[in-house]
Amino acid sequence: MLRSLFAGISGLRSHQTMLDVTGNNIANVNTTGYKASAVQFQDSLSQLLRNSMMPQQAAGGQNPAQVGLGVQVAGISTNFASGAPQPTGVPTDLMIAGDGFFVVRSGGETLYTRNGGFSFDASGKLVSADGALVQGWTARGGAIVPGQGIGDITLPVGALSPAAATTTARVTGNLPSGAAVGETLVRDIKTYDAEGAATSLRLTFTRTATGWDVTDPAGARTSLAFTDGTQAGASSIVSAGITVDLSAVTGFADVSDVAIRSRTASRPAP
Repeated sequence: MLRSLFAGISGLRSHQTMLDVTGNNIANVNTTGYKASAVQFQDSLSQLLRNSMMPQQAAGGQNPAQVGLGVQVAGISTNFASGAPQPTGVPTDLMIAGDGFFVVRSGGETLYTRNGGFSFDASGKLVSADGALVQGWTARGGAIVPGQGIGDITLPVGALSPAAATTTARVTGNLPSGAAVGETLVRDIKTYDAEGAATSLRLTFTRTATGWDVTDPAGARTSLAFTDGTQAGASSIVSAGITVDLSAVTGFADVSDVAIRSRTASRPAP
């Protein structure tokens, strides 16, 4: 009688733990970066009342007689799957898609969190909601070099990012091989000068008997030749100090979708 009561009580105690974990999950439904937990159960050791027996010549075998003694909590696991993104309208609010943690420093202690609710303090340092300093790699000359030591992420108050002139651009897509000789395609590249003013670089693609000529208004010219739709050699054109990479342009039939896909700028290292 008491053994059955104890088994039932073990279930109540274990499920009380489950309710505690569930209540904590509900309480943190609006906590940014919170990861829900789940309780895992396992049965307790069973009490042996009778041993098993091997089959005999005059009697069959029998299974052991065991009485379970209830249930217990095997562990509490955390679900680290990424949650759904939620727009906040705050540019410093971040999230991690997939595995990983943000690194923050509080005093002399390094901590890890999935809560990306950050903001800048009065000194321009990126901090978490509880004031911990967000850590990261520092950009050098506009580029981040992985592997260097991490430090405080700082955006000095009143700091200005200097303008950088466009230096390279990349053109991809297809020029139709079935176009008539003399047919032209015009594409404009939006670029920037050293003062940050927007400019435009125009490239004209003209069909020739052997491929396509690419020219700019200043008279710079390069020719593209294709073999079975692919270029025989990598090509580029330099116009107004901007190197335009044309090596990814193809020359298959019918499709005409050549376009500027990217451009980059460079500035001197500080």
